[in-house]
Amino acid sequence: MPPTSAIRSAFTPTGKLRASINLGNPILAGKDADGQPAGVSVDLARALALELGVTLELVVFDAAGKSVDAVAAEQADFGFFAIDPVRGQQIAFTAPYVLIEGYYLVKDESPLRSNDEVDRVEHRVVVGKGSAYDLYLTRELKHAAILRAPTSPAVVQHFLQEGADVAAGVKQQLERDAAAAGGLRLLNERFMVIRQAMGTPKSRGPEAAAFLAAFVEKMKASGFVAAALERHGISGASVAPAQ
Repeated sequence: MPPTSAIRSAFTPTGKLRASINLGNPILAGKDADGQPAGVSVDLARALALELGVTLELVVFDAAGKSVDAVAAEQADFGFFAIDPVRGQQIAFTAPYVLIEGYYLVKDESPLRSNDEVDRVEHRVVVGKGSAYDLYLTRELKHAAILRAPTSPAVVQHFLQEGADVAAGVKQQLERDAAAAGGLRLLNERFMVIRQAMGTPKSRGPEAAAFLAAFVEKMKASGFVAAALERHGISGASVAPAQ
């Protein structure tokens, strides 16, 4: 679907294409050796700007919730988020482009061995505020208390400082933090699959949403997403199937 002038205008009300970039998820983006945003989502943002023939501006955040809020408030024109019904009230999501896993982490000496032992009234679970797994576990956990760290990268530090029972997050982030801290382990299986998609404000209209959805399918089918994951050394994430 080639971009029409109406679609181009829908994505660039300020004259530039503003991409909301979340540095709080290492699967999506981080900083390169020069301190600049880099990663799969940044590559996709640049590809979308090229497709539209417009100038790109990166609007960078340290947490998923902030990145979502920026798009919902139209302070950015699109972003990269996990699909969630709460977020979907204001944001039109594409199908996912990447699938990643949410895991629980505990101390080595913890008696917890499986996911079904977590949701008990005596347990406190640390999540990143506003993250996909925060939204999911807020709905799913009926007994355990939820403690919210300010960002996803701060979850393990908050978990240790608070003496909590469980930390929840993206598998790769937890593995990285566990290796640095020592004395920590992941439980036996994922508690959710996080479907990472692109999204734009619903107010931009159905044509803009359809264009973005088609763009994601093109990037998956062409091998662009797979190549970006490999280029940035991302393991443990898979390209989502075609829709």
